[in-house]
This record gives sequence, C-alpha cells and structure tokens, in this order.
Amino acid sequence: MPGEFSIKRRIQFAETDMAGVLHFSNYFRLMEEVEHEFWRSVGLTVYMRDSSPHISWPRVSVQCEYIAPLRFEDEVDLRFVVTRVGSKSFHFEVEFVRDDEKCAHGRITAVCCATGPGGEFSATEIPKEIRSKLENVLQPVERARSH
Repeated sequence: MPGEFSIKRRIQFAETDMAGVLHFSNYFRLMEEVEHEFWRSVGLTVYMRDSSPHISWPRVSVQCEYIAPLRFEDEVDLRFVVTRVGSKSFHFEVEFVRDDEKCAHGRITAVCCATGPGGEFSATEIPKEIRSKLENVLQPVERARSH
C-alpha cells in the first residue's frame, strides 16, 4: 500500500496468556509501538518536548478487531497507515499480518494537544510542519477526501 509504514515484530512469551496466545491488551501496546516507530521515521516523536508548547497525542478513540490468534514466537508485520488528518486530530490504522494472513485490525484517533507545565492538555491545531509530514503519507483516496 502506498503510504504504508511497517515493522516486523516477534511475539514474546510475556505478551501471551496461559494458552500462549497474544493477550488482547497487548495488541494496543503493539499499535503504540509501530506508531512510535512511524513518528521516528518522519523525524518526530509522539511527545514533542522541543516544541513550544510541548505537543502530545492523547487517544480519543481506540478499537481492535481480532481475526486470528497470534501466538508466542509468531513473527508479525505491523502495517501502519495514516487514514485521515483533521485540523486537530489524525486517524491511523494498524494491520497485524502473519505470513500474509490478516490477524487483527486496529483503528486509533489521536488529538494534537499542547501540554502545560502541570501536565494539562488542551487540543490545538496540528502545526504546519507536522501536518505536512502526516499528509505526505496519507493514503491517496483519503488525501482526496481530506481537502
């Protein structure tokens, strides 16, 4: 897929339940892991302390559809795709793929927030330089809808 970012990851024993299956909560941790790698790949981070104000991306919606179990020692491709960039939020999806089999599909909406010295959040417009990096990786069909 154009605009897709992915990493390969092996399921660790500590991430599984008593049956050796990836625990449902760890799908969310893996979505966050590939998201952090994506931010680094475009020269940014999920918590931008070097900007003024500091920028962070709290989640406002998270979901995951489980299709086939992932197990201890499975190698999984985490395929990250930016699907929408709004004025203050961006949406992305993560596909969990093992040997060309789609095992799960997650969706996340994160809001651009300025963070204050006391840790308080306030939604803010996505800065232009960040917006351009997100828009550059939008899926082509979504790019047409976002303008």
